[in-house]
Amino acid sequence: MEKKAGEISEEENYGTGDASLDHTRNEDGIGEKELLIVSFGTSYNDSRRLTIGAIEKSMEEEFPEYSVRRGFTSQIIIDHIKSRDHAVIDNVTEALNRAADNGVKTLVIQPTHLMNGLEYTDLVNEAEELADAFPEVAIGAPLLTSYEDFQAVIRAITEDTARYDDGETAICFMGHGTEAEANQVYARLQDMLETEGYGNYFIGTVEAEPSLADVLASVNRGSYRKVVLQPLMVVAGDHAHNDMAGEDEDTWKTAFLEAGYEVTCVVKGLGELESIRRLFAEHAREAMNSLGG
Repeated sequence: MEKKAGEISEEENYGTGDASLDHTRNEDGIGEKELLIVSFGTSYNDSRRLTIGAIEKSMEEEFPEYSVRRGFTSQIIIDHIKSRDHAVIDNVTEALNRAADNGVKTLVIQPTHLMNGLEYTDLVNEAEELADAFPEVAIGAPLLTSYEDFQAVIRAITEDTARYDDGETAICFMGHGTEAEANQVYARLQDMLETEGYGNYFIGTVEAEPSLADVLASVNRGSYRKVVLQPLMVVAGDHAHNDMAGEDEDTWKTAFLEAGYEVTCVVKGLGELESIRRLFAEHAREAMNSLGG
C-alpha cells in the first residue's frame, strides 16, 4: 500500500538503532545566539544520528559562538519517536518558542532541505510569523540553490561513488520528488552530470519525475551489467530502506533485478558526507553574514 509523505508503516522502524545515542538538542539555556537546524526528520535512529546529528555536530564545531538546536517539520515522525523511544524532539513552533523564551537575540535557521520546495516555503512562512520575537533573524538556503551548489553536490556524490565507476555500472540516485516547481532541480542535476562527463549517473524520484520507469529506460539504453542504487536524500529513512532497497515487487531494487542487472544498494544519506555538511555550513555562514550586526 502506498504511504503518504511522513507516514509510518506498521512493520518498519523497529531495530533501527539506539535512540539514546542521538542528541535531540532541545535544551534551554541557549544564550543570545542560536543556530536552529530544521529537518523533515526520520524515525530511523541510526540514520538520524549519522546524518542530521552529524550536520548539527559539524555546525557546533564550525560556529562555537552559537547554540545549535534541532527542529523537525514532520509531526508524524516526532510523535512516532516519542511513542516508541520516549525521545522528545521539538517541532518548528516549539523550537522557535523555546528560543524566544530563552531570550535569543540572534536567530539563524538553517534547513537541511534539498531544495526550495513546499517544506522550505512552509518553514519560511512559519519563521516570519514569529520573527518579531527576535531582534535578528536569518534563514539559510537549501542544499541545491546556486550553480555552485549543484557543482559541489555533483563532486560529493561522484567522489563518494567513484569505486563503482568501472565503465559497466550505472549509478542511480533516488530523490524524493515534489509537486512544486522546485522538482526541476533533479533534471538540472542530471543535465549537469552529463555535461561534466558523468553519463553513467542517473537521477530519479519516488513521487515525481524523473520516475523509476524513466531511470530504468535510460539505463537500458546503455550497455551496463550492474547498477548501484543510492538515495539522493539527506537521510536514509523509509524511502531508502523500503522504496529503494526493499524486497517488494514495486521497489527500485526489484525493478532492476528483474531487468537483469546485478544490483548493489547503498543505504546512506547525503548527510553522512563531510562535503555535504560543509555545504550546509557555508549556507549557514551566508545567512549569518546577512545580518546587520
